[in-house]
Parts: sequence; C-alpha cells; structure tokens
Amino acid sequence: MTDTRISGVRGRRVWDSRGRPTVEVDVALEGGAIGRAIAPAGASMGSGEAVDLRDGGVRLGGYDVSRAVNAVNAEIAPALRGKDARDQAAIDQAMIALDGTGNKGRLGGNAIVATSMAVLHAAAAASRIPLWQYLAGGNKVRIPLPEIQIFGGGAHAARRVDIQDFMVMCPGARSFAQALEWTAEVYLAAGAIMKQAGKLQGVADEGGYWPAFRSNEEALDTLVEAISKAGFRAGEQVAISLDVAASEFGARGAYTLALDNRKLGTDELIAMLGRWLDTYPIVSVEDPVAEDDAAGFAAFTRAYGHRCQIIGDDFLVTNAARVREAAQAGSATAVLIKPNQAGTVTETKVALDAGKAAQFGTIVSARSGETEDVTIVHLAIGWNAGQVKVGSFSRSERMAKWNECLRIEEAMGADAVFAGGDALGCRRE
Repeated sequence: MTDTRISGVRGRRVWDSRGRPTVEVDVALEGGAIGRAIAPAGASMGSGEAVDLRDGGVRLGGYDVSRAVNAVNAEIAPALRGKDARDQAAIDQAMIALDGTGNKGRLGGNAIVATSMAVLHAAAAASRIPLWQYLAGGNKVRIPLPEIQIFGGGAHAARRVDIQDFMVMCPGARSFAQALEWTAEVYLAAGAIMKQAGKLQGVADEGGYWPAFRSNEEALDTLVEAISKAGFRAGEQVAISLDVAASEFGARGAYTLALDNRKLGTDELIAMLGRWLDTYPIVSVEDPVAEDDAAGFAAFTRAYGHRCQIIGDDFLVTNAARVREAAQAGSATAVLIKPNQAGTVTETKVALDAGKAAQFGTIVSARSGETEDVTIVHLAIGWNAGQVKVGSFSRSERMAKWNECLRIEEAMGADAVFAGGDALGCRRE
C-alpha cells in the first residue's frame, strides 16, 4: 500500500452530454495514486436533492460552473490536503461541514460529489485493484440487471410523451452480456417500427428514441411489438419498466397528461397505471405519483407491490431517512440510488444500505446529463446493488457505462454471477 494521504485536489470545468458545463476533479495522493471523477446533472429532479452550484446570468445559459470549480480549488482542496483517502466517511463529513448548508448549496453538490468520487478512485488506485473490487472488500458481489431506455419522454424529450422513460429489462437473460444483446435487438426493432410508421423524430437526452406517439399507450403497444419482433417472449425473457416521473406533470394530487388530454386525481392515475399493469408486461414502475403524494405511493404499493417493483426516485432522493420512512409506511419496494442526489459517496452508501435493510430493490442510476465517467457501474457492482440504470442503448456517455460492466463481467470469469430477475424489488407471488 502506498501513502494514501491527499497531496492535492484540482477542479476544472468540463462538458456533459447536453453540452453544458460540469465539474471534474482530480485527487492526487502522496504515494502517487490519482483519482478522477465528474459530476452528472439531472433534468427531472426531486426537491430534496443536493443542489448544483451554477453561475446563473446569461452566459452559457446560466449553467456555467466557475463558482463550483473555484469552491473545489480555493476551499475544498486546502481542507482535504493531508487527509487519508481511505477514510471516505471522514473526508465526506469534512466537506459537508465546510459547506455548512442542508443542501450543499454553498460549495455546490456538483463540486462536492465530484471530489468525493475522485477520492474514492484515488484510494482504489492506491490499492492497485479495480474500484468495484475495492468497494466489495472481499465480499461476493453480482453483476447487476440492467434497466435500459428504448423511448424517451417527459423532461428528457421536451414532454413529447408524458411518461419519462419506457424501458426494458431482461429477467430471462443468463448474463449481463446476453441482456445487452437482447436489448440491442429490441432497440433495433423499435427503431425499425417507428421509422416505417414515420414516427421517429430523433434521440432524447438519454439516447432513447424521441417518438411522435398519439398517446402514452401507443408507446407501450410499440414496445411490446418491438420485443416480439426481436424474437423474445414479452414478460418472460424481456419485460417493460416505466419511469412515470409523475412530479413532472402533477402535484398535490392533480395530474395532467398532456398527450392524452386528461386531468386525473391520484386515485384515477393509480387506476390507469393498474390497467397498464393488467395489459402490458410491466415489471417495474418508478415514481408512479408525485413526490409530495406519500399517501398515493402507499396506495399504489398496497395495490401492486406484489406484482411489480415500485421505485422511489424523486420521492426518496437517495436519502436514508426517507427510505426508512417509506419502508415503515409501505410506500415503495425499491429505491433509486444516485450519488449526486445525496452529494457524497458516504451518504449514497448509507441510503443504499437502508434500502437493503428494508429488503428493497436497489438500483444505482445515472442522470440525464452524463459524461464518460463510469463510477456508478463500479458502485453498482462493488456494493452488490443488483440493478443498474444508465439510460438507453446509444450515445457514448451511456455505452461507456454498459461497456464497463461488460469488461468487469468478463474479468470476473467463472466467479461472475448475474443478478438477473431475482434482483427485482417486488414481493412476487
């Protein structure tokens, strides 16, 4: 083991998949090891997330991050110099205390999470083992079941359809490599169907097709058709997963489906989603009601928690206390884990552990504004999350992560265990 004391921290501005500025951080250790990480950014965000520090104004649309980069170089760097990179909790707590706000708004959640992840990479590099293996600490871990977008909607596609993500999962696959191959066939089939029908408008933020559907149900019908056209049994080999992201089109129990020209109350929205569950091979539903609708989450989980995975994203925002409350109230069966929602690696792990303690499914997730950074893949594997959500099956910021998971599965060789459908966080009968 080389000297793991931090010798330097350097922040810089780089660019994400939307062409917007974001924060990259390098952390150097006394023994020569270096770690690097980049902060992602979301479009659909929960109100309880750690907040990015942006410059505002008109320059670069207000998205510049010079203040956050300065926070890394002028405040975080001197505060961390000399600290042991292996003590992740102490380093993260030092940054939280230095920031001094409840939402990391002074230094910026983007500055803090990039630094936190870079420290983690540096510690693994000093140990001369891959990050996933450093995180596993000798424990047996699984390759996660991927959740992959085919059609993008909501905030990721100018609200062309109301539902944010129409995705597939491959519970029948025997390996991660096979799950990706099956998804590739479905993705190609979906594209061919849409092109033939003249309904392909382009690519959404996360790489999925940007569709011109007449209704939300048409997206589901097309996805089922694509699964069948690709040669798979829908619901058995390849199934559907939805991110409703209901906070994007409703609040306080009132929801507006613009594409369907319908206004719904909570009970009506739950009933509509229930009909979809009866009609389509859906195994996972994320944020079925708005983040302020805790009673709606509980009602949906009571009705359908035995049939599909019910994920809290905006509702739980990678917050351990919220996860514990949801478990006690029975208002979800799974939690989405996003490092930049929590703001540090340590807080992210605590939220994931709270999910596991509640016997929730745990899904490590990317954001819509992404980069070539592959940290989340290592977190998903090293922490044995069971599931990973990256976006679609196109665009290099997405494929970098899928390909990294392939490499790790190959490197594990005979020890590789694919989580498969067993990872789904639902109480299936």
